[in-house]
Amino acid sequence: MPRMAAIVVVAALGSIAAGPALAGAWQAGGGGEKLPQLVDITAATGIHFDHLSAPEKRYVVESMSGGVALIDYDRDGYPDIYFTNAPSVDMALAGKRAKGALYHNNHDGTFTDVTDKAGVGYPCWAMGAVVGDYNGDGWPDLLITCFGGVVLYRNNGDGTFTDVTAQAGLAGEGGWDTGAAFGDYDGDGWPDLFVSRYVDLDLHQLPLFGSMQNCQYHGIQVQCGPRGLKGLPDSLYRNNRNGTFSDVSQQAGVSDPEMRYGLTAVWSDFSRSGRLDLFVANDGEPNYLYRSDGNGHFTDVGLESGVAEDADGASQANMGVALGDYLHTGRMSMLISHFSEEYAALYRNDGGMNFTDVSRSAGIARATMPCVGWGDAFVDLDNDGWPDVIIVNGHVYPQVDSKDIGTRYREPKLVFLNQHDGTFRNVSGEVGPAVQIPQVSRGLAVGDLFNDGHLEIVIENLEGQPMILRVEGGPRNHWVSFALEGAGGNRLALNARVRITAGDLVQVDEVRSGGSYLSQSDLRLHFGLGGHSRIDKAEIFWPSGQTETLTGLAADRYYTVREGQGVVASKAPGRE
Repeated sequence: MPRMAAIVVVAALGSIAAGPALAGAWQAGGGGEKLPQLVDITAATGIHFDHLSAPEKRYVVESMSGGVALIDYDRDGYPDIYFTNAPSVDMALAGKRAKGALYHNNHDGTFTDVTDKAGVGYPCWAMGAVVGDYNGDGWPDLLITCFGGVVLYRNNGDGTFTDVTAQAGLAGEGGWDTGAAFGDYDGDGWPDLFVSRYVDLDLHQLPLFGSMQNCQYHGIQVQCGPRGLKGLPDSLYRNNRNGTFSDVSQQAGVSDPEMRYGLTAVWSDFSRSGRLDLFVANDGEPNYLYRSDGNGHFTDVGLESGVAEDADGASQANMGVALGDYLHTGRMSMLISHFSEEYAALYRNDGGMNFTDVSRSAGIARATMPCVGWGDAFVDLDNDGWPDVIIVNGHVYPQVDSKDIGTRYREPKLVFLNQHDGTFRNVSGEVGPAVQIPQVSRGLAVGDLFNDGHLEIVIENLEGQPMILRVEGGPRNHWVSFALEGAGGNRLALNARVRITAGDLVQVDEVRSGGSYLSQSDLRLHFGLGGHSRIDKAEIFWPSGQTETLTGLAADRYYTVREGQGVVASKAPGRE
């Protein structure tokens, strides 16, 4: 928020073969090319979900929920959707709960609410959701972060889940838990769990609305926090390989003794050492970039790496985190969403754990400054092989509408087209009216919901209905998708990397748990190929250290690759 705390949001889009075609749903962009249009298909999907919300947002805890997760819970090859929900303070004090929702993908462009059957409707005062297979059985499990801890739902493999939080050793460990991510930090083949935490808040002793200097924004009385409130430490839980976890935060060096306001967290091998490093976005305070020391311990190198603060040396309100190789260097750069009067920060990965804030020169900074950003993503909207950027926005203070200060409570999304030269062009006003609809958005997840070769963008809004965007029109480029199955305990192949070569086009991406703003995108890796109809080579770098190389793959297909066995299944769109 404004040097008090901030949140980021980015979105993604796609197209659905089963859905209705939109005649003429493209238009020439400022550069003369045909731009795809992002079309709101929410009503056609049959999804009817409302995120509850207190109208005035008098308390900070009422402004931060809204993570969304894509999870193929029944392993039928189609992503399903889980929406988090949260009560107001008044509801919670009255003992009332808010119901989340799990929607099953029907393979025909529609979804069915299966929440009650699955048993995932009332986990907690939910913040976000991530996916991981904690017990190595091959079925994706669902972890919900909460105001009050976490809830771990074990996937039973029959369409139902069981709350195993207590037996897994995760009950009673947290406070206001926000970001989470599964990743095998110690290299034993089993996914561990990191949880970031936000503010130490007691519902029975809440700071009074507008009561302190930190509860004023441009002379407007607003909610208090996070500035002026006490933070909470973070936790790393080692997977004991028997269905339980142990807290190793202190010995690993990631316990956050300064108790910064933690939000989104992601694992990735930024150092290219073969070991996972950890990035934690802190709201209004310096970010952490924990470099793995290789012995189960981490060292925070955020300041010297250049990602702790912005180019001016200021701590921003760091909210959502997107990783992507937008330059085709083979290195994961980082996009972080922020509060209004700040800018979404694009940190170019220069190698050797060095990053440069290129937000201004890349064309990202200016358009993002009026907005409060949350969910964000690198997403190849036109399948040209160059990741574009989407950010979803929405203020935390409804009261800003009472005064002309250059920002509004409900805000549009932002879309930036990759120009193939390290810069982006703001095309938010050129890709369809749905992007311009002002909303109070939070979570954003990306995935090919309808297995048609285009990525949809699923946006959870803090108030009211979600929005699902589909790409219509634009260039008819080729693509390829990979679903990876790991060996041992890491069956979801978390943090496996794929490098594909198609002619002169070389791309890298990675399977990740968490990211965006408290959200989870599809675990399958999607690559646009432009005009290339074949993949010359696909190299898979498994977390186990094994490398697998596939050659001569046809484009426009989905490939399932099992560690040590190569391609075990492939299919084209429209074939069950």
